[in-house]
Amino acid sequence: MPTPDYIATIRRAYGQGRLLLPGVSAVVIRTDLTPGRVHLLFTRRSDTGLWSLPAGIVEPFEQPATAALRELLEETRITARVERLALLTTDPDVVYPNGDTCQFVSMCFRCRYVSGEAQVGDEESTEVAWFPADELPAELSEIQKRRIRCALDDRDDCVFDL
Repeated sequence: MPTPDYIATIRRAYGQGRLLLPGVSAVVIRTDLTPGRVHLLFTRRSDTGLWSLPAGIVEPFEQPATAALRELLEETRITARVERLALLTTDPDVVYPNGDTCQFVSMCFRCRYVSGEAQVGDEESTEVAWFPADELPAELSEIQKRRIRCALDDRDDCVFDL
């Protein structure tokens, strides 16, 4: 994903040090592909080649849930509705190949599929696919697995770290 203009402006003034940024991800649940089975939506990232939940950065003046739905539509061409905030946490630092460092305050939303055919929507991914919830891609990070667990848990509240 190209760096948003407002972050590029900050980087020019601030340099490569740690930026604390709001990030969103979506665990999209679909129950109509195979009777009795839950499927989740993933993208294969173009930068790492790994499967990942659809995710992105909240833009200025944007609400986090709106950002999650926007990123979902941009990356996968899928429309969903947000059911709840499943996980709120601060992730470990991410250091990009150019040396920029970010730490994301991550908001993971549980979403329900509404419409659309899963397909690559932008340059951030090379594939988009539905996986059965009990047959997830093997290379998922622990952060991704935790997001999925929190979204699939039968609870109404949000998980957060103290």
